[in-house]
Parts: sequence; C-alpha cells; structure tokens
Amino acid sequence: MPFQFSDREIPGVKVIEYDRFDDPRGFFMETYREKEFAENGVAAPFVQDNYSHSVRGVLRGIHYQKNPFAQGKLVLVLKGEVYDVGVDIRRGSPTYGKWIGEVLSAGNRKMLYLPPGMAHGFCVLSEEVDFFYKVTADYAPDLDRGFAWNDPEIGIQWPISDPVLSDRDRRLPPLRQADNNYLYHQEG
Repeated sequence: MPFQFSDREIPGVKVIEYDRFDDPRGFFMETYREKEFAENGVAAPFVQDNYSHSVRGVLRGIHYQKNPFAQGKLVLVLKGEVYDVGVDIRRGSPTYGKWIGEVLSAGNRKMLYLPPGMAHGFCVLSEEVDFFYKVTADYAPDLDRGFAWNDPEIGIQWPISDPVLSDRDRRLPPLRQADNNYLYHQEG
C-alpha cells in the first residue's frame, strides 16, 4: 500500500503519507489511487488539477469556493516546503473556525486532504516551491471567496509575520464578514 492515511481533529481532514522510490536515475511516486483513497474516506471525484510556483515568504490564502461549487482539495508539494493551513468554515460544525497546520515538503512525503467547507492557504518556507493540488469541483470565479490570513478570531500561528500577499488577499475581510454559504452535515 503506497499511502498511509491519518485523520486529524477536524472532521474529514486527512494527512496522507506516500512512498517514494529513489534510485540513481531519480525517483518514482504515486500521488493518487482512486480505490485506495475511497477506502480511506476520500471518495469525491477529482475534476481539476492545479499547479502553482511561489517564492519564499509568499502567502496564498485563505481561499475557498462557495456552494454549489465547493471544492475538496488534495494538496502536495513537489519541490520545496510550505506551511499549509485549512480552516473549518462549515457553520454548525463542532470545529467551526478551528484550523489545522501541517508542514508539507518534497522531503517529508506528506499530502493533505481538505474536504469541501474547509478554507485553504499556505506560506512558502523554502526559496521556491512547486505546489500541486487536485480539486473536486471546477473553478467558478464568481464563487471564489476568501478571508484574511491574519484574522485574530481564527488565530492561525503562521511561521512568518510579514508575508508577500496579492492585492486581493491583502483586502480580504475577517471570516465573520466573509461571504460563506457552507453548512455542516454530520455523516453517519
């Protein structure tokens, strides 16, 4: 089995560790196997892959896409290192407003799965990073939203204090003022 799945304290969030096979020619690794992911609670179909490249100090986030195009995300670092964050924004969730942070790097061989209803962001810790992610819904620009990376009510403990932000991210409101239509649906 090339993947090991670990649940986190926020419902639906998983850290996935993967195997990588190195030899003098380079390496090989699997990044996704539908059956194995479904057996471990990640059964949503992925419909789009995205790739970004960033430099040290960049912070992207905190972003989400509203219903009916809410996106689950499977995130992976191909080169470099990030501090990756997910925030539960599902109203009615026992962990609403709580966040999880995980260092993801090419070296530690970890991925993070965030179900729909989780906002996402990351900051770059290495000189450069190549960041890859799969999503469960197509990009819908009219439903793309976000909230402030430094919202004091959320209290994310970022490992950087003065990030490089886009103009859009610099203007995002706190979560309590953000446009958010997620509701928590307990499974089981």
